[in-house]
Amino acid sequence: MGRVAGKMAFVTGAARGLGAAIARRLASEGARVTLADIDAAGADAVAAEINDAAGAAIAWPFALDVTDETQWAAALEAAGAAMGGISVLVNNAGILQTGSIETLALADWRRVMSVNVDSVFLGCKHALPYLRKSQPASIVNISSIAGLIAGHNTPAYNASKAAVWLLTKSVALHAAKSGDDIRCNSVHPAFIDTPMLQPLRDAFGKEAAEAKLARQVPLGRIGEPADVANAVLYLASDESRFMTGAEMRLDGGISAM
Repeated sequence: MGRVAGKMAFVTGAARGLGAAIARRLASEGARVTLADIDAAGADAVAAEINDAAGAAIAWPFALDVTDETQWAAALEAAGAAMGGISVLVNNAGILQTGSIETLALADWRRVMSVNVDSVFLGCKHALPYLRKSQPASIVNISSIAGLIAGHNTPAYNASKAAVWLLTKSVALHAAKSGDDIRCNSVHPAFIDTPMLQPLRDAFGKEAAEAKLARQVPLGRIGEPADVANAVLYLASDESRFMTGAEMRLDGGISAM
C-alpha cells in the first residue's frame, strides 16, 4: 500500500473505462486524483465513489474537453489548487473511428487526431510547469498496440496512436535535456474490456465479439482495465525513476508474433 502516497495525479477520460480504473487504482495507493472528462456527470460519479471509499478530499472531478487549449489551462490550474500541485499526468482520453483509407471521411480523421493527439500535446505542454514544481514527476500517455501494428480499417486510430508513441519520446527527451526529473512513457494496450468494445458487442453479441478478439491474442483472452491501471501505477510511482521515453506493451503477446 502507498506506492504513490503523496502523488497528485491528473487523469483525462476518467469518467469510465480505463480512466476510471486508473484513477481508482492511484487513489487506492495513496494518490490524490483529479478526474477530468467531457462527461462531467460521469467524472462526478467516479470521484464520489473514490471519496466514499478513501475519504474526503481524495478525488476532484472537472469537466474538460481535451481538444480545447483554454479548458486545459483552466482545469490544470484548478486541479493544482485543489490537490496542492500536480506530479502525475495521465493522458488517457481517446476515441476509435473505423473506416478504410478510402471510406473514412476527412472530418472523422481530423476528429480522431484532435482527441487522440492534440489532447496529449496540450496536456504535456500545459502540465509541464506544474510537474516541474512537484518533482519527481511522471507523464503517462495511453497509446495502443494499434500505434505499433496496423489494421486495414483503422488508419486514423493507427496514425493517432503512433503519433502519441513518438510524441512521448520527444517529451521525455525534452524534460531530460532541461534537467528536470520528469519522466514520460507510453502504455500500449491491446483489446481491453472497456466501453470502446461496445460497437463490436452490438454487432456480434458480447460472447462472440470477445471470443473473436481473444483468438487474436496469444494468451487467449482480452485484457482487463486493472491490467492497464497497474501498469500506470508503476509508471506513476518512484519505482520507475529510471524509465523514460519507453513504451510498455500490454498486448497478450500480439506484437511478439
